[in-house]
Amino acid sequence: MTSLPILYSFRRCPYAMRARMALHVADVAVEHREVALRAKPPALLAASPKGTVPVLVLPNGTVIDESIAIMHWALDRHDPDNWRDQDAAADALIATNDGAFKYHLDRMKYADRYAGADPLAHRTAAIAILGEHERRLAANAHLAGVHPRLADIATFPFIRQFARADDAGWQASPLPHVRRWLERLIDTPRFAAIMQRRDLWVDPQQSGTP
Repeated sequence: MTSLPILYSFRRCPYAMRARMALHVADVAVEHREVALRAKPPALLAASPKGTVPVLVLPNGTVIDESIAIMHWALDRHDPDNWRDQDAAADALIATNDGAFKYHLDRMKYADRYAGADPLAHRTAAIAILGEHERRLAANAHLAGVHPRLADIATFPFIRQFARADDAGWQASPLPHVRRWLERLIDTPRFAAIMQRRDLWVDPQQSGTP
């Protein structure tokens, strides 16, 4: 096994984005394996049978297959910007993002996958959830104060996905502070670094390589 942790990732997955952001800020070197979710490699499924990304396999064989857990693992090693210095209310924003907001995001963006889903109703519900972000960002540049914290990094990839699903609707939404906050986070060298395109990793078990 490699001496580096192995990261299975998919470039456009918001869960993988936030994990990569934490690994990047913590300056943790990994063996990055970019995978196609439509053709999941056997090595990924062997590490984590649920077949989602990100998955981090440590050199000792330990598997971390939840993005927030990967973020905390990385920040345990190095947290130069004090991302975890935030209050319980900011922590709650992450739980809401991963729960109610993601629920509505999926049913807005992929309505055909959910019987009876009303995209407009789910979009309206998601906008209402982001009202708490708007209130916080009206007072501060970021969700937990002047500087980005874990709440910002853990939620903005999902809000980016929401915005990209309906750009005209996003620009017309009553969330001017959220829009500016999102633009600032996207327009950073760190985000550019973790969004570099990579060739797909070829699993020897799929390629027939001995």
